[in-house]
Amino acid sequence: MASATSHPKQAATFVKDLDRAHWHDRALWFVRAKRDKAATAIPEWEELRERASQIKMYTMTHLGEMLTQFEEQAQARGIQVHWAKDAAEHNQIVLDLLQKNDVKKVVKSKSMLTEECHLNPYLERHDIEVVDTDLGEWIVQLREEPPSHIVMPAIHTKREEIGELFHEKIGTKKGATDPQYLTEAARQELRQKFLSAEAGITGVNFAIAESGGIVVCTNEGNADLGTSLPKLHIACMGIEKIIPRVKDLGVFLRLLARSATGQPITTYSTHFHGPRDKDCQMHIVLVDNGRSELLASDDFRRSLNCIRCGACMNTCPVYRRSGGHSYNNTVPGPIGSILGPASDPAKHSTLPYACSLCGSCSDVCPVKINIHEQLYTWRSKIVLKGLLPTSKRLSMKFASAVLLRPWLYQFAGKMARFWLPKLPRFLTYNKLNKWGWQRELPDAPKKSFREMYRQRQKPQGK
Repeated sequence: MASATSHPKQAATFVKDLDRAHWHDRALWFVRAKRDKAATAIPEWEELRERASQIKMYTMTHLGEMLTQFEEQAQARGIQVHWAKDAAEHNQIVLDLLQKNDVKKVVKSKSMLTEECHLNPYLERHDIEVVDTDLGEWIVQLREEPPSHIVMPAIHTKREEIGELFHEKIGTKKGATDPQYLTEAARQELRQKFLSAEAGITGVNFAIAESGGIVVCTNEGNADLGTSLPKLHIACMGIEKIIPRVKDLGVFLRLLARSATGQPITTYSTHFHGPRDKDCQMHIVLVDNGRSELLASDDFRRSLNCIRCGACMNTCPVYRRSGGHSYNNTVPGPIGSILGPASDPAKHSTLPYACSLCGSCSDVCPVKINIHEQLYTWRSKIVLKGLLPTSKRLSMKFASAVLLRPWLYQFAGKMARFWLPKLPRFLTYNKLNKWGWQRELPDAPKKSFREMYRQRQKPQGK
């Protein structure tokens, strides 16, 4: 029986709304198609992917020395660097910095790391107001739910729902659904938050060991506003975001936006190389939170190469049809199905099975992570840890018994071809057969493949 937090259970809830499931699927495939057009427009696309993969692999084998180099260069530029072994330390460091500077109001640009560490509720429990300034992130914050996609956080919501949300929260016209009107209303509301903020928190897309600088990529400019007005800037980054040299940055910037949304480049790619002026502070919090364990794993080390473009989600047939919240993990989709079990195998034991092993995720990954192979490996790990449900274990034993005996396999196929067309529909499609809830069996062939093959091997005319 699937637990309440398992992917099958959560996916079943999402799929009940067929209209939502279908437009969610179409919307993400539209983005995937844009990615393909952007990629094919660059003759050296595959060369860029290979180069990015090599840079990341080099980084992971020299991570310690690169982080040390980054810290030295950043400190030389007036940036204060902090180290956090886990989410609790990260949150405490950020809170201490805010309290030390008497900060009560914070604006935050998109940061999957702070989502991973659950920073917002932590700060709110300490009477600090945190406002997510990315429009999609702000929408899900108002809805009191996590993002369902790492690039398009509110992709699961309809504009009618957003119109009702804005009417309730910020007083827009009731029933308004025009995207331009709703976006302008959000802009005016968020502008006041920017003007009153006492600190700005950002994520980090890339940190450069050679220069000690960081790069934050957005399409709305909210990170720029959030760090230009307050005197305190705190950047939170996972230790895997490091790259060796300034000249490596161009490779990733050419890949990131094209893979994420089909754009040539993000609208804003902002470089930070120290505090804005002598009265300002810039802090960078480097966070491990389980990344060292992944780094030590031969099977899953390459998952740390991820640049959080979301391309694997946009192409994944399971993610597109089940929604991001069904993964119950900060990072959903194929890459999240690797990272989730790495952090908590028991909680996320169903995620490696939320995959058809079609390999499309690996095909579109800009840094060439072998995602589907790692998911396949995780399945064996789940079995070895004794976390596979009894129903799956028994069904696999039954299938194994049939497949190991050719005569039994042939007999089962013959019986299925004979009896399935004759059975009343309710015996095949009922509540006990979950497979048949949204699927139809194809017409059974009159002959098996073996029979057709033997027939075709006979000499003609005999």
